[in-house]
Amino acid sequence: MKMRLDRFLSEMGIGTRSQLKRMCRAGRVTVNGMVQTSPEFHVDPETDRITVDGRTAVYDRYQYYMMNKPAGVVTATRDPKQKTVMDLMKQVHRKDLFPVGRLDIDTEGLLLLTNDGALANRLLSPKHHAEKVYRAIVRGRMTVEMAEKFAEGVDIGDETLTRPAKLDIVRMFPDRNDAGEEGWRSEILLTITEGRYHQVKRMFLAVGSEVLFLRRERMGGLSLDRRLAPGEVRRLTEEEIRTLIP
Repeated sequence: MKMRLDRFLSEMGIGTRSQLKRMCRAGRVTVNGMVQTSPEFHVDPETDRITVDGRTAVYDRYQYYMMNKPAGVVTATRDPKQKTVMDLMKQVHRKDLFPVGRLDIDTEGLLLLTNDGALANRLLSPKHHAEKVYRAIVRGRMTVEMAEKFAEGVDIGDETLTRPAKLDIVRMFPDRNDAGEEGWRSEILLTITEGRYHQVKRMFLAVGSEVLFLRRERMGGLSLDRRLAPGEVRRLTEEEIRTLIP
């Protein structure tokens, strides 16, 4: 697969297109041992040896990034009206990345972005039962009976019940609404193995509750890095990639 030299170097994170043009014209880039001053020169990243300032630029066919998605951002590659998660990837120059699955605009937390379509399909395919763990604040007091109902499968209005889910009650605390009336809220952890439309919110509505805050904390073997502030992104480590690709 041939591509322009400046595009290849940009996708490898070495610099912006304008920076790379200046590097080429300054004679700082070689292809197979020969100085290449034209940023438009086409290279084969899998067979050509490309260096910048004497350092070899290694081609990563697939790249993997973790984002702590903030609320108010759409999980999409582009949107004519809303800010998207890709708008938060401005320091990453790879153009073929996409989010794996989606989080609602008001949902926060772990989002995987990659250009590895096979991995995305495996994580999202219902037959692979990849676990997704969410932390939520919900209205009302959660009960053991509710947890048992989640374990059996919940009717959320689809043709079939949801798959068995694990509901862990972390804590319950009193809540006073705007009218001064006392109520309760519960903090929970919910583990599901599918990803239907608005599934978590619909599951709690089915048991008479309402999700007030929702954050995804784990997907498959990948856990959210708590050091990432909302909106921050970093590449996965080799160990994290191995948890996704056994």
